[in-house]
Amino acid sequence: MSFWAVSRGLTPPSKVAPMLNPNQRQFLEDEMRYREKLKLMARGDAMDEVYVRKQETVDDPLELDRHDSFYQTTKSLLVMFQIMGVMPIHRNPPVKNLPRTGYSWGSKQVMWAIFIYSCQTTVVVLVLRERVKKFVTSPDKRFDEAIYNVIFISLLFTNFLLPVASWRHGPQVAIFKNMWTNYQYKFFKTTGSPIVFPNLYPLTWSLCIFSWVLSIAINLSQYFLQPDFRLWYTFAYYPIIAMLNCFCSLWYINCNAFGTASRALSDALQTTIRGEKPAQKLTEYRHLWVDLSHMMQQLGRAYSNMYGMYCLVIFFTTIIATYGSISEILDHGATYKEVGLFVIVFYCMGLLYIICNEAHYASRKVGLDFQTKLLNINLTSVDAATQKEVEMLLVAINKNPPIMNLDGYANINRELITTNITFMATYLVVLLQFKITEQRRTQSQASA
Repeated sequence: MSFWAVSRGLTPPSKVAPMLNPNQRQFLEDEMRYREKLKLMARGDAMDEVYVRKQETVDDPLELDRHDSFYQTTKSLLVMFQIMGVMPIHRNPPVKNLPRTGYSWGSKQVMWAIFIYSCQTTVVVLVLRERVKKFVTSPDKRFDEAIYNVIFISLLFTNFLLPVASWRHGPQVAIFKNMWTNYQYKFFKTTGSPIVFPNLYPLTWSLCIFSWVLSIAINLSQYFLQPDFRLWYTFAYYPIIAMLNCFCSLWYINCNAFGTASRALSDALQTTIRGEKPAQKLTEYRHLWVDLSHMMQQLGRAYSNMYGMYCLVIFFTTIIATYGSISEILDHGATYKEVGLFVIVFYCMGLLYIICNEAHYASRKVGLDFQTKLLNINLTSVDAATQKEVEMLLVAINKNPPIMNLDGYANINRELITTNITFMATYLVVLLQFKITEQRRTQSQASA
C-alpha cells in the first residue's frame, strides 16, 4: 500500500498502532528500558535515570506478618465472623510459598461453622414453623400483623442462604485478605514507611460490640411492639441481624482503609516528586495504585453473593414494611405497632446508605482525589522521564477505574441509593392504588 501511494505521488498511510493489553504493554516498556540500559552501558554512561522493574521475589512470611497492620487492627471482626460461623477463613502458619490467609473445607474453622450453623438452623426451623402456622391458620388477623409475619419469615430464609452466599466464596475472601497483606509489605519496601491506620483498632472493636447490641435492641423492640412475638423467637433473629450489621461494619472498615492507603500513597508520591530523579520510583507507585484498584474490585468479587442478598433483603423488607405501615395508618390510624414497621424501614435504609456512601467515598479518594493531586504537579519543573511516568500513571487511573462492583451484578455507589428509592416509590404507588381502590369499593358496598 505504501509503495502504491509513493509511486503515484501520494502520501503513504500511517502505521496503525497495535492495541496491547496491560501485560503486553508492561513487557514492551520493560524491553525498551532494558535496551536503553544496554546502550548506555555500551557507551559507558551512567544508568541512574534508567529504571528496570525488579523481579518478583518470595517475601518472608514473618516480615509480612510484621507489616500487616490491617490484619492486626481488624482481627476482632475476623474472629467474630469465625465464632458466628459466617466466614471460616484461617491464618496459615508462617511458611514460605504459603499464603498467609487460607480457606479449606477440612479446617477446624469450617467444622466449627458447620456446628454453629446446624444449631442456629434448628432454632430457625422451629421459629419458621411457628410463624408459618400462625400465618396460615389465622386469616382474620389484622393487616399489620400479616406484614410483620411476611417480613420476619423472609429474614429467616437468609439463614439458609449462608453456605451458598458466604462459605462458597471463602477462597475469594482469602485472596482478598492476602492482597492486603502483600500490598502493605510492598508499600513499605517501595516508600520506606508503613501504612498507618489510625483509630482502626478501637473502631473495629466498637463496631463488633455495636452490631450485637443493635441486634438485641431491634429484636427486643419487636418483642414489646408485637403481641404475638414471643421471647424465644428472638434467639433465631439475634445472629441474623448481627450478621447483617457485621457485614455493614466490614464494608465500612475496608472502604475506610482504602481511603487511608490512597492518602498514604499520594503523600509518598508528592514527597518523591520533590526529590531528585523521581522517575525511578514513580513506576513502582503506579504498580501500587493499580494493586489498590484491583483490591477494591476483589472486595466486591469476594462478597458478591453476600452483599447481593443483602441488597435484596433490604429492598424487599423496606417495600413491605413501608406499604404495611401506610396501609394500616389509612385503615385504623397511627398506633405503636406501626412504629415497629418504621423502625425496620429506617434500619434497612440506614444499612443501604452506609454501604453506598462509603463505597462512593472510597472510589473518590482512590480515583478522583488521587488523580487531582497528579494533575496539580508542575511538570515543567521535572525531567522528561518523570513527565512520562506521571502521564502513564494518569493513563493507568483512566484504564483501571476504582469501582466497587459486586462481580458484575451491580456497582455500589450513591446512584444505587437513588435507584432503589425510585423502584420502591414505583411499587408503593402501585400497591397503594390497589389499596385505595379496594377501600372505595368497600365503602360503596357498605353505603348501598
